[in-house]
Amino acid sequence: MDVDVQVIEFKVPTEHNKTLFVWNIPPTFSEADIYVSSVVFYSAEHASRAQRATHGRGLFQEAPLKVSLCTRQNRFFYRNVSYLHSSKCHELANFYLGFNGWSSRVVTLKDLSKSDGPEQVPLGEATQTVNLKYGCIVELIFTKHGVSCRGVGVAEEVFPADTDPEELLMKRGMLQKSAKERAISYAFQKVLLVVLG
Repeated sequence: MDVDVQVIEFKVPTEHNKTLFVWNIPPTFSEADIYVSSVVFYSAEHASRAQRATHGRGLFQEAPLKVSLCTRQNRFFYRNVSYLHSSKCHELANFYLGFNGWSSRVVTLKDLSKSDGPEQVPLGEATQTVNLKYGCIVELIFTKHGVSCRGVGVAEEVFPADTDPEELLMKRGMLQKSAKERAISYAFQKVLLVVLG
């Protein structure tokens, strides 16, 4: 009995067996050449299934599409590992684990703006900038499996000292959200899903 095993990582897929190459796409608004596209999947099984379902079929045009799995990896394009944004991590986790299969909680969210130490400003001179910095620790909990992991995120931005207080308040909220999103993304970098199918 063969068991299909898929390993799902929370990063941008770079393996050639997860990339479809699509061509024979006719132009819609001009008389230009035929268009070519590539579609990247998180799962090699889903890429293979999509290839079998679309190759040789006219999905949104009369001419049939030509769809194949990529045969080699472009090392120049994928030389740096790129991790997913927190929203993509949520989508991927919800797809494989379900909405109730995992949860996250903020362990701490802290203003780190003044933690770098006091700035040495000469007497009589005002500071020229305002530095806002927030740190966040998030815990991912996989209740059905009894495991959890944590991630840390930091967001920082420097503003002119004469920035409107309302704008600073909005920026504080955006930086707090950004620190949380980075913490979630970092926590998911530690997660590896093994899907048996």
